[in-house]
Amino acid sequence: MALPKQYAEQGCSLARALEIVGERWTLLIIRDAFYGVRRFGDFVEHLDIPRAVLSDRLKDLVDNGVMVKATAPGRARADYELTEMGRELWPVVHGLTQWGDEHFASKGPPRFFEHVEDGGRIDSELTCETCHRRIDVEDTRVVPGPGLGKRSSSGAVGEALKSPHRLLDPLPV
Repeated sequence: MALPKQYAEQGCSLARALEIVGERWTLLIIRDAFYGVRRFGDFVEHLDIPRAVLSDRLKDLVDNGVMVKATAPGRARADYELTEMGRELWPVVHGLTQWGDEHFASKGPPRFFEHVEDGGRIDSELTCETCHRRIDVEDTRVVPGPGLGKRSSSGAVGEALKSPHRLLDPLPV
């Protein structure tokens, strides 16, 4: 029996949020969108996700206002971008990433997050360790760390993620 996708009986905001972002692959799609992945094929390549599953998850994210699907001028295929609602998930994605780094990254974090302005590391409170200000996602740079494994650096997206770049900026792939 398939697990239910909705938690109608819960009457809880967390349950409602999980209806949207709680399915397998969904938070990884959102993470990659923060990293600058925009194209369907690039999500497939980097995540090694089945195309049908990705299509379903992207449709749900678009239908729920977390992402928008737009065709860029001169392109036949659509790109996917986080909406403002989607960008509001940054503290959640960052927090889960830090939690994973702390508990499961034996060789060190695969990636660090830095303040674009001064290069200070961004801590678990989204505060720059150099200037001590809270940093918005738009002012955050992702930088490869010591735990970046071979799998996470394969393909065009993986290669692009070997170079520091500002979050939300499209990857040059």
